[in-house]
Amino acid sequence: MDAILVNATVATMEPGGPAYGLLGDGAVAIRGGRVEAVGERGAVGGGLPERDMGGRLITPALIDCHTHLVFGGDRAREFEMRLEGASYEEVARAGGGIVSTVRATRGASEAELLATALRRADALIAEGVATLEIKSGYGLDRETELRVLRVARAVGRERAVRVKTTFLGAHATPDGLDPDAYIDEVCIPTLRAAAAEGLVDAVDAFCEGIAFSVAQVARVFAAARELGLPVKIHSEQLSNLGGTAMAARDFAALSADHLEYLDDDGVAAMAAAGTVAVMLPGAYYALRETQAPPVAALRAAGVPMAVATDCNPGTSPLTSLLLAMNMACTCFRMTPEEVLAGTTREAARALGLTDAGRIAPGLRADLAVWDVAHPAELAYRMGFNPLAERIIGSDGQ
Repeated sequence: MDAILVNATVATMEPGGPAYGLLGDGAVAIRGGRVEAVGERGAVGGGLPERDMGGRLITPALIDCHTHLVFGGDRAREFEMRLEGASYEEVARAGGGIVSTVRATRGASEAELLATALRRADALIAEGVATLEIKSGYGLDRETELRVLRVARAVGRERAVRVKTTFLGAHATPDGLDPDAYIDEVCIPTLRAAAAEGLVDAVDAFCEGIAFSVAQVARVFAAARELGLPVKIHSEQLSNLGGTAMAARDFAALSADHLEYLDDDGVAAMAAAGTVAVMLPGAYYALRETQAPPVAALRAAGVPMAVATDCNPGTSPLTSLLLAMNMACTCFRMTPEEVLAGTTREAARALGLTDAGRIAPGLRADLAVWDVAHPAELAYRMGFNPLAERIIGSDGQ
């Protein structure tokens, strides 16, 4: 649409000004799918038709910067096992966990994977999400990893949502393979094949005792750098191996995600590199963890913090970014302003995007319109979706 949105409260999410970048009687001018101007109502002109927003709140559309949306099967039985006392590691070592989803994903057709992924995407879109990151990692062989990435790209074609794809071949070791052999003989060659097919926007790895060592992850990241691809890392979720510091210092990682066991060295490395800390309260909640990420230390060091669903079948079967915002406030003591920034401005940064996440001239007109009076209401309510409208911009090309 080409119009000026008026009679609205506008949370621009621009830093350095009032909380939320809030404009009490704001207006947003949109032309050609981009924001042309934003400001107080009387200061925004341009000869465009006005559209009365009925006093609603306008924010940047939401961004879910960490999901595993494409997978086969479910792990409801493992949910029961954990409630019966089994730990995440015990489930994984008993043949459950990621490897069980790998079996189901390998057995699913591309059409089946797309159909289930679209249902999950639709739930997020209905809450104002305009950009999704989708990871691979449930194939762990060349054929299935590529199929999952193709399905992720298809989600973006089938729905009005921008999809950024991440290769997570270093997610787990398939049965019968040594981790080093898997990295060198399967993971890295599959990454190169995916990049050649144009299926990859970034590269991720799970650095943990039940997954891959710092040295093994560094080999994957070195291959990503050769291909010109940015990296991110699942790290310090269950223990402190130092993966975050390595990814930030040696590879300028876009993000480090989970971070429950992050130490001061990791915080300092992230601050120096500009690496975004992605908070994943859904996994913390589902696993009934007791050690939260060091939010106060990250805040004090000026590390940007994003919030995401971590939608996956085992540890965060969550398809509500609004609920993730509430969880981040309640479980991690983040503020409502921080979690809205974390699902807009900082989530964009975690994906390496510079054209979304704020309402500012020249950026995509990806907007969410809410039936609320104040932005804090978005994180305050649980199980309530106040979205009135989602407006999708364009890249201007």
